[in-house]
Amino acid sequence: MRDQRIDRLGFTGITGITGRYASLGWHEPQSTIGILDVRPPIATVDIVPDSLSIAQARRIALAAQGFGSARTPRPGSAAIAATVNRLGVLQIDSVNVFERSHYLPVFARLGSYDREVLDRMTLRSGARYLEYWAHEAAFIPAVDRPLFQWRMDDFRTEIETREPGWFAAASGTLERLRSEIAARGPLPASAFDRDRPRRAGWWQWDEVKRGLERLFATGDLVAAGRHRFERVYALPEQVLAPQLLDAAVPRDDAIRTLLARSARAHGVGTERDLADYYRIPLGLARPAIRELLDTGELSEVRVEGWRKVAYLHRDARRPRRVAATALLSPFDPVVWERERALRLFDFRYRIEIYTPAARRVYGYYCLPVLLDDALVGRVDLKNDRADRVLRVRSAWAEDHAAEGTVERTAQALRDAAHWQGLDDIEVEDRGNLSAALRHVLAT
Repeated sequence: MRDQRIDRLGFTGITGITGRYASLGWHEPQSTIGILDVRPPIATVDIVPDSLSIAQARRIALAAQGFGSARTPRPGSAAIAATVNRLGVLQIDSVNVFERSHYLPVFARLGSYDREVLDRMTLRSGARYLEYWAHEAAFIPAVDRPLFQWRMDDFRTEIETREPGWFAAASGTLERLRSEIAARGPLPASAFDRDRPRRAGWWQWDEVKRGLERLFATGDLVAAGRHRFERVYALPEQVLAPQLLDAAVPRDDAIRTLLARSARAHGVGTERDLADYYRIPLGLARPAIRELLDTGELSEVRVEGWRKVAYLHRDARRPRRVAATALLSPFDPVVWERERALRLFDFRYRIEIYTPAARRVYGYYCLPVLLDDALVGRVDLKNDRADRVLRVRSAWAEDHAAEGTVERTAQALRDAAHWQGLDDIEVEDRGNLSAALRHVLAT
């Protein structure tokens, strides 16, 4: 998860805002947004919850994420859509030193697939999936957009709270942006900057970008795919199916639905795990979790080594083993909540993109290595597209890595290079796995 202080909604001078909605400069809603849980405690009867070993919890979590299923040789659009729908979100990130993040969860679960198929589903106007602030910026099923109307409303409230009168003061700018898009069709922010002189006034870049980002956050504009990975903005009626334009889901129902989907995607998790999947503030998540407990969709469980009570989804599978070999994106749901990755897999992980080179421990863009139900190492990858080489800048094994880790990691790298259309793999001499990995790849 990124940790940066870029405020794309245009707020400045706000401190202490990191992590959640980092690219927007938001923090979890407090007293100014949403509803507080003020209902009296529900009378309960002491019942000893079910218990799970940590190994059982790992397997449940991985099965819920789509690992352990048999792969097909050439997964097509149906398999790709089923995977995206199971996850509910594909987090977007601009870093492409190896491959852009949203492609990687599908590859981790299905193996080699045609990225053009996913592009048609996500990057084109009117596609099956569209972009919104679901976890961070993420692709979600277009039909799920009404489930986030409460968040759009909360963004509007937050803007009005932090900058009273901004919408009124910027009304001329916002109307011109909408009018331009109505006349010319969906546009990226750079189209405004390119086609108009940069001068003081409403067409000045910062004001355009701020207006577009805020209109997108509040739902007045929608994403119409991406062009050269730049978000394209559109009026809702230019992109959304008619039945979605006026679809309304009450706040409580939407949050409960999102929590249920989060629980299904986790298999088992704490309240913070479930809330974090869609970035739902705990004050809003807790009443929804109680309702899901009341309906039987969730049940309380105790997980070995966890201090907090956990919640098991009623449809969660309990496999005896999970067969998986995968390289995970730093933004894969299995590891995007770093505390959960530590608690579930005993895997300390952070992305070091924003760490100065001299202070990096493992590397710039390390991908966790999943073998069966364990995270056994990490590899720092660079896609040298010019020389058609997959460069392994460093390779590391965890202390608990099992026998066969080197050989299976080597095969995972071969599969990744083949998927990317690369001819060779070169392993640099950094990390406790690098020498053995280089030897296996050379044979």
